[in-house]
Amino acid sequence: MLTVDYERLGVGRGDRLLDLGAGAGRHAFEAMRRGASVVAVDADDAAAKDCAAMMAALQAEDQAQDQALRDRGGLGATAVGDALALPFSDASFDRVIAAEVLEHVPEDRRAIAELVRVLRPGGTMAVTVPRWFPELVCWVLSDEYHLVPGGHIRIYRRGTLISRLQASGLRPYASHHAHALHAPYWWLKCLVGVADDENRLVRGYHRLLVWDITAASPLTRVPDRLLNPIIGKSLVVYLEKPADTAAAGVRSSGAPGAGRSCP
Repeated sequence: MLTVDYERLGVGRGDRLLDLGAGAGRHAFEAMRRGASVVAVDADDAAAKDCAAMMAALQAEDQAQDQALRDRGGLGATAVGDALALPFSDASFDRVIAAEVLEHVPEDRRAIAELVRVLRPGGTMAVTVPRWFPELVCWVLSDEYHLVPGGHIRIYRRGTLISRLQASGLRPYASHHAHALHAPYWWLKCLVGVADDENRLVRGYHRLLVWDITAASPLTRVPDRLLNPIIGKSLVVYLEKPADTAAAGVRSSGAPGAGRSCP
């Protein structure tokens, strides 16, 4: 299930897109399906290899399709990389996604500066982090949830995240919350034990989430959408790197380049 809205980010065919902290590659694969040229970066070598294997399979599938379908498919590559020292030249990408990454990084301002550096002027970025209230509940219920190697080291308030992104020179133009149905799932896991996947309630809720992803039924999608403003698990912020560095202010439109303030 995607956290980022590709229409708001403005992903199009031929775009160069960086997916930082790609993990299993969910955002990278969707960008490829939309015709983007994607580089998926993760600090974990095993995750990068698994993502590369899936990208190769997707590209092979495209090659087996007819020409019209092939033309819609993008390219994919992976790299093992450090968020504080990305192995790319300045302005290498048109779009950047950093989904659920910054809460893991002690020097988050340095990571943001690197993301801005590799984004071209006029390009757009989507940053997602766990939302403050649902995340706070998890921390209160369980130390095991976050006191693990590589775990979450901070909880962002919305204003803190946006101010750090703006301080790097980015301009926010939209935001929303996502995955409301996932918040109670993690609260439940924190209550019974984060590692206890065999608990009957946890297993039952997990089956519901899997069914939601595969079936895309209104029975789950409508409640999720209605609850997102209240308990959405993730905060998603969309930002643009000004084409003119002398420009100032916040956009006032829901689409990149059209200007409306970030809600």
